[in-house]
Amino acid sequence: MDEKKSPFIISRRDFLKGGAIGTAALSSGLLLRSEVEAQSTLPGAKITRIALKINGAAQTLEIDNRWTLLYILRDQLGLTGAKQGCDGGQCGACTVLIEGKPHYACMVLGIAAQGREILTIEGLAKDDALHPVQQAFVEEMGYQCAFCTPGMILSAKALLDRNPKPSDTDIRQGLAGNLCRCAAYPKIIRSVMNAARRIAS
Repeated sequence: MDEKKSPFIISRRDFLKGGAIGTAALSSGLLLRSEVEAQSTLPGAKITRIALKINGAAQTLEIDNRWTLLYILRDQLGLTGAKQGCDGGQCGACTVLIEGKPHYACMVLGIAAQGREILTIEGLAKDDALHPVQQAFVEEMGYQCAFCTPGMILSAKALLDRNPKPSDTDIRQGLAGNLCRCAAYPKIIRSVMNAARRIAS
């Protein structure tokens, strides 16, 4: 078939040229900046300006009401500590603390988090000093691939905030919503015990 006679067929040259332009736009951030406008044309889209308080800092941005908090944190604000795992509220890799309680960021709509205190792993260390839970995970090697570690650490912090002297069973129950794909659970439990001693001392 003659390429010039059909609008549905493109040449290899045009395909490569389009790919190069798309890659350049993506790497330069041009696509990201126009993403809200592009999504606003989709059925059911509604754009809202919201104010979030993340790691003690105020953030104001325009979002599609269907965006999850995880998407906003990772793709709009560059806070990639919360990991995108199952995307269905089952693995805990995206755990963040909202008003001090652990939540799966993939299951929270960004608009529902407006005005609430949100803590991600990026906001846990203070003045270049690791939080006791972070330090304990390092000392006890409570990680392997470390994909689950940010969410695990935040869940452990929430546990220790409400129960400073947890038993082995308390720790298992407190971290039950966070899965470690590497099965480093014994070291994780030791890490939380270590953190409890550090906080108590």
